[in-house]
Amino acid sequence: MSDSTQQALANGANESQTVSPAALAERIAALEERIAELEERVPEDKVTIVVFSGELDRVLAAFIIASGAVALGQEVSMFFTFWGLNALRKKRIIDGKSLPEKMMSLMTPASTQQMGVSKMNFFGIGSRMLRYMMAQKNVESVEGLIDLCQEMGVRMVSCEMSRDVMGIQPEELRDEIEAGGVATYLADALRSRVTLFI
Repeated sequence: MSDSTQQALANGANESQTVSPAALAERIAALEERIAELEERVPEDKVTIVVFSGELDRVLAAFIIASGAVALGQEVSMFFTFWGLNALRKKRIIDGKSLPEKMMSLMTPASTQQMGVSKMNFFGIGSRMLRYMMAQKNVESVEGLIDLCQEMGVRMVSCEMSRDVMGIQPEELRDEIEAGGVATYLADALRSRVTLFI
């Protein structure tokens, strides 16, 4: 062992001998506090999905991922904003809306049955063809997947700001849908292992 190494060990031993029990207790408390802070930042078994798109194929993908994640034991939260809100609509209400809100309501799907696909929609032919092909292959419909996800406990949150901007009333959405804002989304996303934007 070199002289410098021996000296360093001796200095370390002297320092440890001179630390008072009170100072040592303070260091331990500070370390415990730091460990608790780090543990709070560790991701949990959660998946957070932002559903921004309102096309049938993309909404379908979001719910397939959500149901699969729940089946694997993950806690799933879905945050629906802007066009993604159409995935939660069960009906269209026109009464009590301003002219721009009425126009927006008439130009967007009143339910998942009216959603088009993102490519090759051709005035709704594409979505009808996709639904037909899914049925032929015994793939669950998007409506069935939404019901399944609700039964499995997937948390579904509608963006309050987007709902207000687009003039969508709470009564137009499916039952048991929470309302929330960006803070609601971030509270889930910051604790999730996986965050997706669809």
